[in-house]
Amino acid sequence: MSLFVRPLRADERSHLDEMLRVDYDGELARRARIVLLSAQRVSVREISHRIGMHPINVRKWLHRFNVAGLNGLYPRRSPGRPRLFSDEQRKAIIGLATTDPQALGLSFDTWSLQRLRLQLIEQGIAPEISAETIRQELLRSGLTFAERHWVSSDD
Repeated sequence: MSLFVRPLRADERSHLDEMLRVDYDGELARRARIVLLSAQRVSVREISHRIGMHPINVRKWLHRFNVAGLNGLYPRRSPGRPRLFSDEQRKAIIGLATTDPQALGLSFDTWSLQRLRLQLIEQGIAPEISAETIRQELLRSGLTFAERHWVSSDD
């Protein structure tokens, strides 16, 4: 059984034509062209050949158009992995790493990643955190480990 887009409304056809003009070589133009070709009853296999896109992807865009109309042709951004920590937690991680441990009454004078990890958990800043995650957060914030302390790379 062949798959085709539903009949196009005049405003949809006009918008698809506009997408071809504005985004001449881009992805939106390709998707608009897929829909317009399908509206002319061109088969998925032929569209795939003309556009240079796998038939599975041609079908995906036709289905999205049939379900969501023009909005279905725009990319849906994947939210990605949720953030592990709030901005306040990040500030606390950086603050702790840049504080002299002895000023907090601790018996050592240099932070290790494991010591930071234990203190973050003990202080309730993070219920669980790995040493590697701490290292990545500190580097991401612009800190480097120099002369036995985490310091801003701007210093």
